[in-house]
Amino acid sequence: MANIKYVKPTESELEILRVIWDKGIASVRDVHEALALTKDVGYTTTLKLMQIMHEKGLVKRDDSVKTHIYQAAVTREKTQKHMLGKMIEGLFGGSPTQLVMQALGNYKASDKELEEIQTLLDNLKKQ
Repeated sequence: MANIKYVKPTESELEILRVIWDKGIASVRDVHEALALTKDVGYTTTLKLMQIMHEKGLVKRDDSVKTHIYQAAVTREKTQKHMLGKMIEGLFGGSPTQLVMQALGNYKASDKELEEIQTLLDNLKKQ
C-alpha cells in the first residue's frame, strides 16, 4: 500500500473545501456563490483555485457533463486532524494541554461544549 503524502490546503483552498464539505458536491458556480456571500472574490479566481485543487488531489472532478461537479477528495476530519497535529507541534511544543488551555482561556465555551469536553475527559481517564 503506497504512502499517500498529505497536501496541506492553503487558506483559500480551505474555504472552498468547507463549502464542498457542507454541500457534498458542488459546481464552481455553487462554490463561488457561497464564497461571494462573505468575501469579494471573482468567478475566474474560484475556477482557477478549484482546478489547482484538482491537480493537487484535494478535490475530485466529474467532467462527464458540461458543468464540472466537484467533491472533496480529503475528509474534513482528516484535514482537521493533520492541521491540528501540525499546530500542536509548531505552536504548542507538542503539548495538547497547552492548546486546550489557550483555547479555553481565550474563547467562551458554552455549557453544552463544556459538558462534551468533560465527557471526553472522563472517557480518556477510563482508557
